[in-house]
Amino acid sequence: MEKCALIVIDCINDFLVNEECPLFCSEGEKAVGGIKEAIDLFHNQDQQVIFVKDAHRKNDGDFIVRPNHGIKGTWGAEVVKSLQQKMVNNDYIIDKRRHSAFSYTDLDLFLREEKIEHVVLIGGWTNTGIRSTASDAFHQAYKVTVLSNCCYSQTEEMHQAGLVDIRLFGQVMTLEEFNGVIC
Repeated sequence: MEKCALIVIDCINDFLVNEECPLFCSEGEKAVGGIKEAIDLFHNQDQQVIFVKDAHRKNDGDFIVRPNHGIKGTWGAEVVKSLQQKMVNNDYIIDKRRHSAFSYTDLDLFLREEKIEHVVLIGGWTNTGIRSTASDAFHQAYKVTVLSNCCYSQTEEMHQAGLVDIRLFGQVMTLEEFNGVIC
């Protein structure tokens, strides 16, 4: 059996709590239930779960094109409470400042040290964070799967556009389809 890791991307307060948040995604509310199920599935199979979250500096270059969000050390950059409750001791947490979970982080090093060959991506935004991470994972020679009903973007149109691109880098399936073929 190949080693798999579930990578939960950007399920942070600034994206998922309410309309007051700088980059709120109402579509994210639909995905949270599936995200919880996916986390449970991986924990029950004794597979690695990795939480990756925005942790920008105050004057981050990302804010040239998007509002300030996910500033390291703030409430907005924390993983939403309902998913924090799913975390266990061997889950790994990575801070990132760019769209891809591989950009300027130790994700690749961690995956290689753990001999993980297959990454399963969930979370947000499908058209940026998930897509960029899928592309980088593919280019680093990982098998890539994205669980479409466990991802979100600001709009359904953005979500679907991201899924179209992601098919260039790996498989796209639902959690239900994946559940039968767990790593």
